[in-house]
Amino acid sequence: MVCLGNICRSPLAEGILRSKVNSNEVEVRSAGTGGWHVGEQPDPRSIAVAKKNGLDITDQRGRQFKVSDFDAFDHIFVMDASNKSDVLAMAPSEEAKEKVQMILEELFPEEHVDVPDPYYGGDRGFDQVYDMLEKACTKIAARL
Repeated sequence: MVCLGNICRSPLAEGILRSKVNSNEVEVRSAGTGGWHVGEQPDPRSIAVAKKNGLDITDQRGRQFKVSDFDAFDHIFVMDASNKSDVLAMAPSEEAKEKVQMILEELFPEEHVDVPDPYYGGDRGFDQVYDMLEKACTKIAARL
């Protein structure tokens, strides 16, 4: 799960998908394309919306996406077109590029819909993002 700073959208996506899969069979991690928040907990608003929905994401720490993630993971879900462009630019091969998908393609195939970044908005934006990610992660979990 990849977003810009790894404090809002991708930690929520990580927490949601983790709650829907067997952790002995599926590893779920998140990262940011930027390194501003490496080592930090998710945004307090992400923590709050996760908690409100029965998830605890306080153990997560921000990390930056790296080229080795292409080898470590079978699927790389990005939150928006900018994240996708940044991740694809790092891909070492065509095979690696094929692992990258916008997460909302699960709900809106071929429509290239972004998960909006709620960072500069209010709490309502975090609720909306949670709902989008919950629906997408339900479909991903069923497929995995």
